[in-house]
Amino acid sequence: MAFQLLQKDPGTQARLGRYETAHGTIETPVFMPVGTQATVKAMRPDELKAMGASIILGNTYHLFLRPGHRLIEELGGLHRFMNWQGPILTDSGGYQVFSLAKMCKLSESGVVFQSHLDGSSHLLSPELAIEIQEALGSDIMMVLDECLPYPSTHETVAKSLGLTVDWARRCLEAKRRDDNSLFAIVQGGVFHDLRRECAERLLELESKPSADGRPRTFDGIAVGGLSVGEPMELAYDTVGDLAPRLPETRPRYLMGVGMPQDIVTCIGLGIDMFDCVVPTRSARHGLLFTPKGRLYIKRAEFLRDSRPIDENCPCYTCKNYSRAYLRHLSLSKEVLSAVLNTIHNLHYFLNLLTQARLAIRAGDYAGFQRRFFSEYQTGETRVPQP
Repeated sequence: MAFQLLQKDPGTQARLGRYETAHGTIETPVFMPVGTQATVKAMRPDELKAMGASIILGNTYHLFLRPGHRLIEELGGLHRFMNWQGPILTDSGGYQVFSLAKMCKLSESGVVFQSHLDGSSHLLSPELAIEIQEALGSDIMMVLDECLPYPSTHETVAKSLGLTVDWARRCLEAKRRDDNSLFAIVQGGVFHDLRRECAERLLELESKPSADGRPRTFDGIAVGGLSVGEPMELAYDTVGDLAPRLPETRPRYLMGVGMPQDIVTCIGLGIDMFDCVVPTRSARHGLLFTPKGRLYIKRAEFLRDSRPIDENCPCYTCKNYSRAYLRHLSLSKEVLSAVLNTIHNLHYFLNLLTQARLAIRAGDYAGFQRRFFSEYQTGETRVPQP
């Protein structure tokens, strides 16, 4: 498992990199489609590969509850189970501390979850988080962390920091496999001093050998706890201060931030990896992405519109279907609506990252940003909730 920094953009902090994993190479910056329950909703693995997806996500918490990590291990691991042969990153379950806050309780031992499936209680410890991810066969594992909501006080975030760092230490000590990576997660809310402190304390863990004498190293550094309700200007400010302080020779992953304008901005701040449910969730609700902004396909104005979503888009959906037909499918709640809309949205996001990599390679990422924002209008349409 190795990351190679290939090039830095002269006018921004944007970086071009390559990350080698046991299941393939990842060119960065990269967008990772989310497959929470061992599937990217409405998509076949061969379709994802054909449109250029190089890595996808699974979720430790959900796969632990159903169908169970030991069953997946028995059946050959997550790659074979879901028939995806490329790299897989698995979240540790830390985000569920935020999203399922009313159903969990934290202690030094870990997180006690009340299952959203049957109400049963489960303790997810740092050690179990690693055990689950190693059983799944993840290429990139995440440490267990505490993700706080916004706003949280400086005192609350500072207290949480100790828990996150200690859990990261225990994850490092629990790691047994050598054929996968482990990423640390920097927390600290929107407080620059706490973000810097967390990063420093996480890296200090590497100077101490594990109990069995093995060296301990984080293969990448993630920035967690953003896009949890704060204004994005605050998130940009936080990332802009932190990213240059992270190790240059390791990939930097901004967790859960995935609107196009956020991705384009944060690549310029030095981030390499992104994930978000926005393209797939939006597709299921009729919200489509184009270079000019977002398009809500259910609007009456598209009743007789024979044009594709985007006349310049080469995706399967745009080459074969009209806005009028896609509107009909969405209003009729047809399964095909989610399929065709998801194909287009994921193609848009993956192509956006391809164009970003080309711009960095050409040494003109600042120009790419200017061109993107001169055309893209975020509008007022909100991403619908499931």
